[in-house]
Amino acid sequence: MLKKLLPRTAGALALALAATFSLPATADEASVRKAVEAKLGGKVDSVAKAGYLGLYEIYADGQIIYTDDKVSALMIGTLIDGKTMKNVTSERMQKLTAIKFSDLPLELAVKQVRGDGKRVFATFEDPNCGYCKKLAKDIAKLDNVTIYTFLYPILSPDSLEKSKQIWCASDKAKAWNDWMVDGKTPGGKSDCDTTAVQKTVETGRKLAINGTPTIFFADGERIPGAVPVAKIEQKLAQTPAR
Repeated sequence: MLKKLLPRTAGALALALAATFSLPATADEASVRKAVEAKLGGKVDSVAKAGYLGLYEIYADGQIIYTDDKVSALMIGTLIDGKTMKNVTSERMQKLTAIKFSDLPLELAVKQVRGDGKRVFATFEDPNCGYCKKLAKDIAKLDNVTIYTFLYPILSPDSLEKSKQIWCASDKAKAWNDWMVDGKTPGGKSDCDTTAVQKTVETGRKLAINGTPTIFFADGERIPGAVPVAKIEQKLAQTPAR
């Protein structure tokens, strides 16, 4: 749907001229939703007034797009508040992509507890992801944390094989760190019950996780990418312990 019409862009604002719709003189969220869904040929997750320039914020397929009350154009890009210079789009994405941490199927994750384990976060990672390896090395420096690592093999068939080998290891956390931190290739069996890996892939798709690593904190906030460990420390300090 949206991905075909409005591919992701970096730095530029993508425009897609819409067909003319017969909308009321004063549109509301429902009529805008109906018009946008008709144009895109698929479901829109949410519609809300953006609070700027009379625009409406549309959230669909994990992206924010903007339109006017007549749906005369669809725009994807970054909306900046002219007074505060805050990134409105980024702040809204944080809220729209947040989850309820307790809804994560933690039994499917590789669990590591260090120190008192009071600070908690979860990651979705592919074993062949370079940024994930950087993240693994960085978070190895953290103490007093519980880390739930979901094996999310989306890059290649070899990623799936490595994920299965790590899941089948007698010490999953050690096998994970041996590979991600120390570069020791998993060499164990991969023929144990690995339904957890497939369930993780299904969970990741439901959560619209399109890249690795993706981090979830206990307050539900999602942060994509290998963020600096200092930023993780800062976020953990701001998040109540579970």
